[in-house]
Amino acid sequence: MRILLTGATGFLGSQLAETLGAAGHALRLLVRSPEKALRLLGARGLRFETCAGDMADAGAVARALEGCDAAVHAAATMYGGDEVLAANVAGVRHVLGGAHARGLDPIVHVSTVAAIYPPRGPVLTVDDPVASLASTYGRSKAEGERIARELQARGAPVVILYPGGIYGPGDPGPGETLKGLRDALRFGWPITRGGVSLVDVRDVARIAAACLEPGRGPRRYMATGHFLAWSELADLCQELTGTRARRIPAPAPLLRLAGRLLDGVRRLVPFEYPLTHEAALLMTDMRPGDSAATREELGVGFRAVRETLADSIRWLHRSGELDARIAGRLAEGPG
Repeated sequence: MRILLTGATGFLGSQLAETLGAAGHALRLLVRSPEKALRLLGARGLRFETCAGDMADAGAVARALEGCDAAVHAAATMYGGDEVLAANVAGVRHVLGGAHARGLDPIVHVSTVAAIYPPRGPVLTVDDPVASLASTYGRSKAEGERIARELQARGAPVVILYPGGIYGPGDPGPGETLKGLRDALRFGWPITRGGVSLVDVRDVARIAAACLEPGRGPRRYMATGHFLAWSELADLCQELTGTRARRIPAPAPLLRLAGRLLDGVRRLVPFEYPLTHEAALLMTDMRPGDSAATREELGVGFRAVRETLADSIRWLHRSGELDARIAGRLAEGPG
């Protein structure tokens, strides 16, 4: 199949390009910088064609979709103000809507568990209602989710995936998830209620590839991997690295207040730190996801969380984000 892929220079998108290319698909990448795509993906030995443009540009998306059989939309902008909301919503509308108008099948949309937060029960399911998050990024993902579900209701062959926190090697960023892991290893683990649904980037890419079967209509799949309480995650990192994981008791109300205060500071003095009020809400009230249909219908499971975490920490060390003292025995390990 000839597949249009968006977001190919990001963490998940670059892994998707590798996985889809290895499966024999012809790749067309909609990217703002073809040069960046060539540097990142060409170095991995991938063959692809690029279409220069932005997902928010309807004309660029239309040109990129011409001649394709299927589409995988994995692009999203995280930083900025109202332009984040506008760009992400426009991207979903142009890519998914344009693909449906041209008869592409299937059309895979990478959503997020945050789009269906807060959960209405003890387990997240693909039928949970769309979220009402406060941040511009959160609102954009929720609005994109509504667009995708509306297309499904009209019979469009849209397949929606709901990844949890994506970990693993190869993040060219690093993005917010691996920054959070890096900073917890450096400064300490906030021990609070809730936990994290931790999924390997390679497994999410395999799930997306397994969805590329035409004629099966609209579907939704959870891709949440393994759920760990924060104390369990700290324990496992300590075991893997052989270095002491500092634990910081953080009652949920206090953590949420800290996130709100940091949000206020960022508005005055921009800086990078992954804790926001919205992130604190997700940290303290996340639930496991029901991925049974993913395993049963797609035949894709999830690798051991130990492997994912070890590969993530090795990657952070190799890319200069963690020194050997913190990475411990993983600084010397293979991978």
